[in-house]
Amino acid sequence: MSNSSSLNEFLLLAFAGTRELQLLHFSLFLGIYLAALLGNSLIITAVACDHHLHTPMYFFLLNLSVLDLGSISTTVPKSMANSLWDIKAISYLGCAAQVFFLLFFISAEYSLLTVMAYDRFVAICRPLHYGTIMGSRACVKMAASAWASGFLYALLHTANTFSIPLCQGNVVDQFFCEIPKILKLSCSDSYLREVGLLVVSMCLGFGCSVFIVVSYVQIFTAVLRIPSEQGRHKAFSMCLPHLAVVSLFVSTGMFAYLKPPSISSPALDLVVAVLYSVVPPAVNPLIYSMRNKELKEALRKMIQLVLVLQQ
Repeated sequence: MSNSSSLNEFLLLAFAGTRELQLLHFSLFLGIYLAALLGNSLIITAVACDHHLHTPMYFFLLNLSVLDLGSISTTVPKSMANSLWDIKAISYLGCAAQVFFLLFFISAEYSLLTVMAYDRFVAICRPLHYGTIMGSRACVKMAASAWASGFLYALLHTANTFSIPLCQGNVVDQFFCEIPKILKLSCSDSYLREVGLLVVSMCLGFGCSVFIVVSYVQIFTAVLRIPSEQGRHKAFSMCLPHLAVVSLFVSTGMFAYLKPPSISSPALDLVVAVLYSVVPPAVNPLIYSMRNKELKEALRKMIQLVLVLQQ
């Protein structure tokens, strides 16, 4: 028996017991991490350098890419290092920092996705008022609110989680420090306070989801009224990538935290954690660049410029 005051480290789940599988995990995570790093960095650079992309939609996309880089960098490098060097330990403060930053980036990202849904709604359903409603000052305030809400949310949950006495050892059954796995180490009934906070969080998340759904119902209703096929195609090109990112983010996160305990298993929990914490930051740049001609053109010009400078 031990409590949190005497813990100085946690032990994270190893992906596999054999050295070959550990190296395979390292290679797969390295590939995913490099893809996320490259894709999000390209979007950030393209939006920052191309003045044609200095619009609210791309400003929010730049913020989304920064959050994606932050979230995947919180968990994946440590997991790769553990597999490469065959270690499991993470310090108590390191675990707390991992919980804080992951919650910060993920919750800020969901707030930002809600703001982006509002941006798309105004652009398509209130086009004549778009410049007034989505001015530069308003966009900065919305983005800052998303970041601030993520910070406060992460601070509250991290402080609350690590103030709970831990009596069930120090083995976290996951490849990173995840709140539900840490709560399993708590003393009996002492975790109910954090469970209450998680319920409140899910209610707030549900409110954001309802806002996004209602926004897109109105968006698609307005799009279907557009007489020209070219106009409808442009509107869908603006909205479908964002809707795909939201769907991936919400579906994986909801399944991770709301799945019945009866179907829970270490292998399933591991796969679900990868789906909601590792996959979205890697595929989001691909989703946004597939149907976005302006972004693809900016990336093409940037790559051509780099090639010319190298010659």
